[in-house]
Amino acid sequence: MSRKVDSVKDINDSKETWRLAVRIMDVWSVVNNKGIEHLEMIVMDSLGDRIQVLIRHDHLLKWKEVIKENMTCIINNGSVYNNDFQWKVCDHSKKIVFLGGTTMKAIELQNIPPKGYFFKYFGEILQGKCKTDRLEDIIGVVSEINHIQSNTPGKKVVVSVVLKDLKGNCINCNLWEIYGSKFLAYYNDPKNNGAIVILLTHAMVKDGQVSNAWSGSKLLINEDIPEIQDFMSKLPTNEQKEKPTQSAKSLSNWSGGSQYSPVERFVHNAKCMSLSQFCKIKHETLCVTVATTLKFVVSKYGWFYYGCTRCSSKAPNPEKAYECSCGYKIEIYVSNGESKYRFVFWDSECAAILGMTAEFMHNSMVENGEDDPMVYPDELEMLLNKKMAFRVKVQPTFSQASVWKLCDDEAFVKEIENDYIVEDNQSKTEYAKLVPNKENLETSAQTLSASGENDPESIILMTPAKDVVIADKGEEVDFEASGATQLSGTKPSKKLKIEPSS
Repeated sequence: MSRKVDSVKDINDSKETWRLAVRIMDVWSVVNNKGIEHLEMIVMDSLGDRIQVLIRHDHLLKWKEVIKENMTCIINNGSVYNNDFQWKVCDHSKKIVFLGGTTMKAIELQNIPPKGYFFKYFGEILQGKCKTDRLEDIIGVVSEINHIQSNTPGKKVVVSVVLKDLKGNCINCNLWEIYGSKFLAYYNDPKNNGAIVILLTHAMVKDGQVSNAWSGSKLLINEDIPEIQDFMSKLPTNEQKEKPTQSAKSLSNWSGGSQYSPVERFVHNAKCMSLSQFCKIKHETLCVTVATTLKFVVSKYGWFYYGCTRCSSKAPNPEKAYECSCGYKIEIYVSNGESKYRFVFWDSECAAILGMTAEFMHNSMVENGEDDPMVYPDELEMLLNKKMAFRVKVQPTFSQASVWKLCDDEAFVKEIENDYIVEDNQSKTEYAKLVPNKENLETSAQTLSASGENDPESIILMTPAKDVVIADKGEEVDFEASGATQLSGTKPSKKLKIEPSS
């Protein structure tokens, strides 16, 4: 006699012999700050009730390749606990944890609704009608780009945009790291014109604004899915053709209210000089220049490196106990006129242009049977033949410059090239303007750099919540609350030498 199917809404901790007929709505991997991976997923039954499911690391190998998003299946047995996830994605008070005796059988179940999204209305977000521990799905059209922060030492990539719903309600949305890089790649692609509708799953909501979570969030941009296409079709015809504009502050890293222009903020405390002058620099120097990417410098190490996700270490190959992901360290010759120099591009600068990480490209190549690190992906060709403004640290010892920031906006590049670059035959050969002369701007660059409150690198944005763990020497290091692995999106940081106290 076949056993009946239980309803998700009836799940409680009175037994472990539950039998569920469900669709897997979403599944994602989480890696905690100790490098231990587990799976989480959301399942839904025919009544539309959902519950969160956890698969611990000791059962990971059994299920990781079996579970597929949007599949329907029968699940038998599982421990039931209170839903104590820091960030919840459904309202069920319980969660299911797979046991050694849990079984799952894929089967076609036509009575279960297809995979869908549960969007949070912008009006409710603005009115504060949101649970503080709840992750929400959101959808909206980008009406303006408020802020773009590229990767710099101690800071992460973040793009802040204004989203508008069909009723005209607007909220701020912050896209961090790979999410921000993906958006920038789409926005900067000349083939993409018109309105930009984004769908963000598992978004964190706080103080009337949203941001991606460290684990589980998915960012869909103008995808060919019913939800986005329906939203786009309901926009006024003129809005469907309008590409979102960038506010003045979006081209730089300074906080709102600054009196400086985007270009001034880009060149702040740097020497602006032509590429031909780089060879004359004797010491490490922060510089701004304009150049065109020419060709790759092929080295014996290939086009990517393996870097630890929780420290600044990197190695030729990852060891089993060395929790790493791969990242870029691409060397490209840039040129300007007769001059040529070697620039080193790190993860975030490349990902911002390409819209994909080194790890993604590397895994794709391996899946296609290519595991030679000396074979460069075709996607990297997009980095070449681009005229850009660069903020770099020139390292004369290695005859190279490490890229800190870049911008390929034509007007932005032209302004730096015409107004800031000092040529060899001019009087100010070594030093360029740090900020333009203005009647209301008399503070020297030295004074600005010494003031914490006036630091042009400061930014106040809502960051995804993280846990704090203790590192060496009692330092506090932030890691994501869900334990997700951060992709290698920052330059390897230098370890400071601490002198013994007297």
